[in-house]
Amino acid sequence: MAVSPPPAKSLPPTALRAFEAAARLGGFAAAAQELGVTPGAVSAHVKALEDALQAPLFDRRPKQVALTALGARVLPEFTDAFDQLNAAVRHLRAEAQPGTVHIATLPAIAQFWLSPRLPALRAAIPDMAVSVTALEAPPNLKRTPYDLCLFYGGDQGTVIEQDTIFPVCAPAVAEKLHSPADLLNVPCLSDAVWSQDWGTWLQAACPGKPPHIRGPEYSLYSLAVEEAVNGAGVLIGHQALVAPLLASRKLVAPFDIRANLPRDLRLWSLRASGPRSPAARVARWLVENG
Repeated sequence: MAVSPPPAKSLPPTALRAFEAAARLGGFAAAAQELGVTPGAVSAHVKALEDALQAPLFDRRPKQVALTALGARVLPEFTDAFDQLNAAVRHLRAEAQPGTVHIATLPAIAQFWLSPRLPALRAAIPDMAVSVTALEAPPNLKRTPYDLCLFYGGDQGTVIEQDTIFPVCAPAVAEKLHSPADLLNVPCLSDAVWSQDWGTWLQAACPGKPPHIRGPEYSLYSLAVEEAVNGAGVLIGHQALVAPLLASRKLVAPFDIRANLPRDLRLWSLRASGPRSPAARVARWLVENG
């Protein structure tokens, strides 16, 4: 009686993906952020893969890892394979949900720029459904399910608006401000991500001798904006984000001096698509109504 040999044990796809991400991004922490897991989970998956192969893929060093010669040789094939797999997943998602457009953007942009425009967007393109995900950094569109990215910085895509900054505050606070020197007498609010904005604006307003300002720092720009509206102090406003609050007079700009940052609010996608595709229609509307 013929005896069939046992089938070769396959390698876990999750472990292969963890290896590829860690190798491509240069570490377990970066891979964990992309994959949405912990660095410990990535490390465990890679170790299980190395045990199954009986060969090391990474050299572990203090506070870093480096690819072995074996890992470096096979990485390009796995990167190509996972890029193709993700392209197939995007195609499947587009076919299954032909009227849905997924947008990734900063939390502050989602709240202050994109969200106020969504009602008009839905009215203009009623056959489209728009999904918005707030992220702190632009995603790798080859590895994520988003159709459009809307972020500050970079050199790709379409420019929506240059990033122009200037102090803003509640009208009652503005009554106390007649020159930048008066900022010494009020709290100057900032947020953790854009904490350098005050320094940039002060250099433009008071070149050489900017005042030494003080004030609380918030983890989110939206919290700092809310506190500025509540009269807690003065905040550096980004023109694209605070424009509705200026129009409603919830915030005012006490000084005329503006500073242009060397970056723009930009909208981009992974690849060019037909002018009638869902992503292209939404992108065109956002550019025209930016």
